[in-house]
Amino acid sequence: MYRSVGCREVKFLFNTLGYQLLLTKIDIGVNMKTSMQLKQFVSETFSTENMGFNKILPKAITNPIKRVKLWELDEMHHCPVIGTCLATDDLVRFARRFNFSSTLRDEYSLHIEAVRVSKSNNPVAKAIQKHLDNKYRYTINHFNQAKSDNDVKALWKEFYVQGKCAGAMWAALTHKMASEETRQTIYVDMHMLSHQVGAGQAADIRKLNRLEMENAEVKEALELQQQRHAVIETKLQQKLDKTTKELVSQRQSNNDVVKLQARINQLESGVAMTEMGRRLMALTTENAQLRKAAERIASLENALEAAYDGAKALVHERNTLAAERNVLENLLRTELREIKNPDKNKMLSVSPLENSYVLCVGGRVSLLPEYRAVAKKLGILLLHHDGGQQEALSRLPDLVNRANAVVCPTDCVSHAAYYLLKRQCKRNNKQCLLFKGASISNFAKVLTQFSSGQVRRSDNAIMKLQ
Repeated sequence: MYRSVGCREVKFLFNTLGYQLLLTKIDIGVNMKTSMQLKQFVSETFSTENMGFNKILPKAITNPIKRVKLWELDEMHHCPVIGTCLATDDLVRFARRFNFSSTLRDEYSLHIEAVRVSKSNNPVAKAIQKHLDNKYRYTINHFNQAKSDNDVKALWKEFYVQGKCAGAMWAALTHKMASEETRQTIYVDMHMLSHQVGAGQAADIRKLNRLEMENAEVKEALELQQQRHAVIETKLQQKLDKTTKELVSQRQSNNDVVKLQARINQLESGVAMTEMGRRLMALTTENAQLRKAAERIASLENALEAAYDGAKALVHERNTLAAERNVLENLLRTELREIKNPDKNKMLSVSPLENSYVLCVGGRVSLLPEYRAVAKKLGILLLHHDGGQQEALSRLPDLVNRANAVVCPTDCVSHAAYYLLKRQCKRNNKQCLLFKGASISNFAKVLTQFSSGQVRRSDNAIMKLQ
């Protein structure tokens, strides 16, 4: 196909152009049978744009055979190449990258637009060319081993039979040795394959539907079988657990039997009886000691409780006597002051309740003279009602109206008198002081607080003195 060029001719051409190359670094045989290596070297070293060089070199060297580009293919090959070799995701990326006019969801419109732009040399076609070359580079390298059109066709048939059509179609269509007849064969094979694939897909769909129905039936039967197996497994597991428990219980029973047998042997030997007698004696002695200790502790607890109650009573009595002492001391000091300075003392110790009526409801009737004496010392006119013991409760409202203030020992009055008194005091807005303890000291303490103004009048007429 090409004319052989010798080493001397190459040196002549280099000297004519003025290119002084280090030919010693290029190992070119004088008796080379083909000029393919030389053509490749010259095409890579020198640019084909040098018009003088093009006039000198033969046409076979200046225009080497190259792989066909996408836009150089016949129009009928663009559709199968774009549809088969270019994946849908890659097509969407190219559409987004180069702003296709079709919508990204319309795959058919994207395919038509990609086929249209691949018919000419433009950035989109170059990008698709580069992408397909990178994607199928291993297949392209495999097809590069073909040295003739027959080799290309044979490799295509091999890949076609194996079902590896996409990469093989791109490598065969763009192969530099492929003829138009071979490309037509590839087109026909792919065209028929598409029909076969369509028919096969319809059959596959029918088969798939049938298999899905069978699969659903098998799944349902499998689920029923699994449920049965689960029930059987549960029952077997329960039996196993029951058997395991019985086995453990049997082992425990065997151990108990061994211990009891050893115990029986020990009892029969008499050693255990002797030991039990010793332990019984020791426990009897210890029990007697513990019983004595318990009785002693119980008596001590009773004595302690009685002592505690007595102490509480003594403390209460002490507090009561101390209060009475304080009250009597205050009364005694008052009498002494009155004896020393009767006029001055009267002027200084004017009580808010002096020459006022104070009603005492309840209390001890036997201590009534002492109540009146204490009230007289404080300049108070005392009115008394026994709280329903002998006097009628009907007199109580009239006495409350007459009195300026009311006092009532709550522990020495009837319930009826107590509630009637509270109602009357609230109704008449009378100051009423409730206190516990009907002794003279408490009575004197209450009147002293009244007379000294320590008990202030509040919005609530009923007051309790703790």
